[in-house]
Amino acid sequence: MTSPTGEVYRIDWLPGTDVLHGTCHCGAEHAAEDPVAMWEWMLGHPEGHTPRGHDS
Repeated sequence: MTSPTGEVYRIDWLPGTDVLHGTCHCGAEHAAEDPVAMWEWMLGHPEGHTPRGHDS
């Protein structure tokens, strides 16, 4: 068994749409219709992630 990392990933469904809204533990946000694409984005750290409050 692995120990918890404290990382929280959140995916919400936007009612009335096919859109999923994801918030990563780093604060980055993303929207997608494909659940697989959403999880790939979530778990693809740091690729595609820009944490809130950071300019890149």
